[in-house]
Amino acid sequence: MSSDRAIQTIMETIGADAKAAAAILANARTTQKNDALIAAATAIRAKKAEILQANVKDLDIARGRDLSQAMIDRLLLDDDRIEAIASGLEAIATLPDPVGDTIASWDRPNGLNISRIRVPLGVIGIIYESRPNVTADAGALCLKSGNASILRGGSESANSSRAIHLCLVEGLKAAGLPETAIQLIPTQDRAAVGALLGMAGIVDIIVPRGGKGLIERVQNDSKVPVMAHLDGICHTYVDKAADPQKAVDIVVNAKMRRTGICGATETLLIDHNVVADLLPAIADALIEKGCALRGDKTAQQQHNAISPATEEDWDTEYLDAILSIRTVAGVDDAIAHIARHGSHHTDAIITEDAEAAAKFLNQVDSAIVVHNASTQYADGGEFGMGAEIGISTGKMHARGPVGLEQLTSYKYVVRGNGQTRP
Repeated sequence: MSSDRAIQTIMETIGADAKAAAAILANARTTQKNDALIAAATAIRAKKAEILQANVKDLDIARGRDLSQAMIDRLLLDDDRIEAIASGLEAIATLPDPVGDTIASWDRPNGLNISRIRVPLGVIGIIYESRPNVTADAGALCLKSGNASILRGGSESANSSRAIHLCLVEGLKAAGLPETAIQLIPTQDRAAVGALLGMAGIVDIIVPRGGKGLIERVQNDSKVPVMAHLDGICHTYVDKAADPQKAVDIVVNAKMRRTGICGATETLLIDHNVVADLLPAIADALIEKGCALRGDKTAQQQHNAISPATEEDWDTEYLDAILSIRTVAGVDDAIAHIARHGSHHTDAIITEDAEAAAKFLNQVDSAIVVHNASTQYADGGEFGMGAEIGISTGKMHARGPVGLEQLTSYKYVVRGNGQTRP
């Protein structure tokens, strides 16, 4: 049997098992799903040494491939991050179960009662890179929302993801749920991704989480509906009415807290009325944290460490300690820049002017808009969703952090008493 045919056979088996598991999960009790999540969290803590050992293998391979420091940071696990994974599973267990919720209900003049009820999507394929914690987050969110999941992690995190997945399987077994409710594709062959993208009728939705190349491929090749964002070109706009200390603190956090995440600010916009007063302090704080700065001519005049920006910079998602800076003529100009160069992900305004804030929040067409806070709050956990599979910048079905409710659809339940339509 050829390699491609062997992978196709593996994927067909995975798909059939996921479909069968999805039918069971759709009717599983909330307590049973919660028990699986809590047991998985217990297993994560019990097997911390094995997970860390697996992560060391991945890190050694990654360094041998000369991956960037931002990519290494995404991949790295330590005691705190493993505890965060376990705590995240427990947090999802405490969230309300969306399955079966009545979204709306109304009576018709003919006596019919119509209800719109949340139901699982079915089988969800998640394709992701680098971050092994996504294995736990994605599997857990799908489980709690009644969906079977097929996970395909990146080659750089294969060992870590496998160790975490084994803990999820332990949780499923402990709760009496099918082990195939959360499956990790066992091969790193790219043909497996192609097979997954072609599984229309088995897989109900694909959620890619990774770099631009991965997401472009998924969006171009998938025969299954896709929920994703292509780029995270996020902006922070410092308005003329910004509080100076808030401006420094928020911009530094938005850029440098974690440079490799999709919610990191990539372009700083600053009102020309305050650029001379505010930019030097912002630039000093960023440089102290190790950030390289690229700016327009006005920005360069405020600090000798700001190198020239090109037009390409305004359209670049660095995912690194690099920030582009552009001077704008007020909130309208900032909104126009974001419309031209943004990716509809997350954009923020720093201002004490309520009218300027309202205009920005209303007119910026992004999945997440923020006032006087860091763009790095673009995260399902920070939104109280427990965790997220990713951020969706589309406008169909779900937008913003994809949590439990976003992993459900709905159906209409019609109750009558013998009515026939005239």
